[in-house]
Amino acid sequence: MTDDTTLTVAVLGTGIMGAPMARNLAKAGFDVRVWNRTSDKAEPLAADGAIVCASPREAADGADVVITMLADDDAVASVVDGDDGAFSAGGSPIWLQMSTVGVEGTERLSSLAADRGIRYLDAPVLGTKQPAEDGALTVLASGDDDVRDVVQPVFDAIGSRTTWLGKTGQATRLKLALNSWVLALTSATAEALALADGLGVDPKLFLDTIEGGPLDVKYAHVKGGAMLRGEFPTAFPVDGAAKDARLIVEAASAAGVQARVADAVATHMQNAADAGHGRDDMAAVWDVVRRP
Repeated sequence: MTDDTTLTVAVLGTGIMGAPMARNLAKAGFDVRVWNRTSDKAEPLAADGAIVCASPREAADGADVVITMLADDDAVASVVDGDDGAFSAGGSPIWLQMSTVGVEGTERLSSLAADRGIRYLDAPVLGTKQPAEDGALTVLASGDDDVRDVVQPVFDAIGSRTTWLGKTGQATRLKLALNSWVLALTSATAEALALADGLGVDPKLFLDTIEGGPLDVKYAHVKGGAMLRGEFPTAFPVDGAAKDARLIVEAASAAGVQARVADAVATHMQNAADAGHGRDDMAAVWDVVRRP
């Protein structure tokens, strides 16, 4: 630590989620260093007090905590390992692995940490762009309880709630279950609206009718409203949704769970990505579902 009260936190990956997380950490008084493969996504954070670094090694050098918020386990491994990787800087930081990487990815990365003598927490988050900007994410944390008191202030700066789940990997498992519901709900909303439209009923009547009743879900209005407007500003990109859907299907298969809905959702999301919506919000699945 730099002194008795201030942690130095390196944030590796400053995309849709990582950038607001880094901004909230700086706002909370942490010494923040940031790195992103595309540097123009990291540079604006200098105005928020973060130090923009040229490499993962530079960002992690002397850091107390290293956060990874990247696309998948291959991206994470490439950033922390190797000659210019975060852990080539030496030291013994606490690694908060906050990317959604699936069960096998988590096992791979936790093993890498163990080989390097790095303390590792499996800590994916629940929430998208707006909750990240508001510091209102839900952090799912599992792993070494000995670091809990040290990292809780970090989690408090980026989230409104932390759920501790025991041994490493449990957080990722719960995140997959939660994402299976979020992705299925988005796809089901698209299908319900498309069906209403196909049957000659104003699809907005679907949202109006469920509002305030036992079938109501706020998320359906958020995503359904975007679908009906045909506007898809990115909160949870289709590419990420397709990747997460594949991880869910793989985890279900390994667990012996029949996940036909998850399999259909994975197809929907991949079709949306293939149709050119990869960087759009996952509500863009509407364009695929309603297409003849």
